[in-house]
Amino acid sequence: MTLSLTLACAWAVLANLAAMIPSNDNHWFRAYVLIALGIPLVGFVTFENGPWVGLLVLVAGMSLLRWPVIYLARWVKHLIAKPERG
Repeated sequence: MTLSLTLACAWAVLANLAAMIPSNDNHWFRAYVLIALGIPLVGFVTFENGPWVGLLVLVAGMSLLRWPVIYLARWVKHLIAKPERG
């Protein structure tokens, strides 16, 4: 296993451990930290192992951090559906 995949597995374990600890802000700060660590990690995985493995790691990360992805999708949908005034 390459270094990037080992780091991606460690990131997944860290994300699961962070989700088990109680939080006052519904884990949003931890989600932001995990996103900040995860984006370069997905790039590193893609660089070392190719785009298909990078895509799999991206989907795995999105499944762990599904609420930020859901809120992003809702925000983009709102921007697209919003009529422009001019």
